[in-house]
Amino acid sequence: MNDLLFLAHRIPFPPNKGDKIRSFNMLKHLAGSFRVHLGSFVDDPHDWQYQQDVAGYCESVCLLPLSSTRAKIKSLGGLLGSRPLTLPYYADRRMQQWVNQRLAGKVDRALVFSSAMAQYLPPKAPNLHRVIDFCDVDSDKWAQYAQSHRFPMNQVYRREARTLLAYERLIAAQSDAAVFVSEQEASLFRQLAPESAARVHAIDNGVDTDYFSPDEDYPDPLPGNDAKLVFVGAMDYWANVDAVIWFVEQVFPAIRAARPATQFVIVGARPAPEVQRLAQQDGVVVTGAVHDVRPYLAHADIAVAPLRIARGIQNKVLEAMAMARPVVATPQALDGLYECAGPPWNVAETAGDFARACLDSLNRPAAENARQGSLGRDCVLSQYSWAEHMDRLVALINTPGANP
Repeated sequence: MNDLLFLAHRIPFPPNKGDKIRSFNMLKHLAGSFRVHLGSFVDDPHDWQYQQDVAGYCESVCLLPLSSTRAKIKSLGGLLGSRPLTLPYYADRRMQQWVNQRLAGKVDRALVFSSAMAQYLPPKAPNLHRVIDFCDVDSDKWAQYAQSHRFPMNQVYRREARTLLAYERLIAAQSDAAVFVSEQEASLFRQLAPESAARVHAIDNGVDTDYFSPDEDYPDPLPGNDAKLVFVGAMDYWANVDAVIWFVEQVFPAIRAARPATQFVIVGARPAPEVQRLAQQDGVVVTGAVHDVRPYLAHADIAVAPLRIARGIQNKVLEAMAMARPVVATPQALDGLYECAGPPWNVAETAGDFARACLDSLNRPAAENARQGSLGRDCVLSQYSWAEHMDRLVALINTPGANP
């Protein structure tokens, strides 16, 4: 069994948000093929309790604390140079020393999860086979942020988009393979970095369909006869914050006018202050962190994904589909999903269309909604197997190539 250095910007456990769902399933699958040496940061003190969970998959582990306050201060210092602010945010001398020790030993393969962790690998190492998982084209995400923010933050985001793209192109050229979460993201990067197009691959996310199963008996966390529209996501993430604010302010009033007892339930840890304030409005529930999101999805009349800024595949959509719930989503939230037989979701972009799609679903016969939910689960079962996707990742890591 070969040794693999796995660098991730955030501890890959628990799998309760998009990047950690992907990194955890990578770790779990890779542990069956490699002796994994994991280097990662812990940016949430609550996650220190999971050290043993990740250690069980690894030959060695280096977990270091990351204070968001100190990291942001370090990032601001980067404004004086030409590098992306993401790099000083995750720069740590102790992590570099640990990586150097691993590379001085018998490690000859590396998987880098997120571009910021690539700074720990030497730019040229002929005996190191490296794969970078960008997940999304993050530089394009910052460009989208710049378009939706005012001065001065739009200038900061525009700078980050420009400098990060240059860095993404650099590390893609230094890697044997560059991976993205969907073919759409991979295609975009091939256009932005044509010099690395031949080494760009798409490896989709998956869903644990045994865990996200509609066949379990889940207690209703919010009992009552009100119709429930549910959004699940990390609620300190700006794109999710923007999504629920837009929904509450622009979409939900029309739904409440037609069906006054309808509830909008926002499920997710670390709700930002502006999200917490939404709970002051009639019909809006903000749960904060929950032990298990499945009961909320199981008892949702509709899972909504009103994202206006989105990158890659949304796990929240896949998990709702796996739970056989009707889904109403913006086109951005569905970007990268495979076409499936039948209509497993409803697509709506404007506030008016989104409200109408939700009301149409709420007013449909239960059997029709159940049929749509079944189509969604069938789509997930046929297209989103973690094992199949991760086998492709193992093949890339094991494929010999000339490191530039």
